[in-house]
Amino acid sequence: MALDEIAAHIRDGLAGKSFDGSLKFDCGEEGVIVLAGGDAGTTDRDADCTLRLSAENLTKLLSGKLNPMTAVMMGKIKISGDMSIAMKLSKLIA
Repeated sequence: MALDEIAAHIRDGLAGKSFDGSLKFDCGEEGVIVLAGGDAGTTDRDADCTLRLSAENLTKLLSGKLNPMTAVMMGKIKISGDMSIAMKLSKLIA
């Protein structure tokens, strides 16, 4: 799935919800998705928290096929910045 499609899926999941702070999914050369407020876009910018992972693992994470804690422990996701922002993610896209 292309990052544009993933961003659209995240926007749908954010509909009617608020999100304090900003979160970046950094998929390396494939690009980025940045969540800020109630929107998700593919324009790179600074964020309060950054999750580095492949686009494939991002798709699995968002579909519930990849457990976030297990993925971090296995090195499939690397987190930098404000960890509390990353913890809010599960409530938004569930």
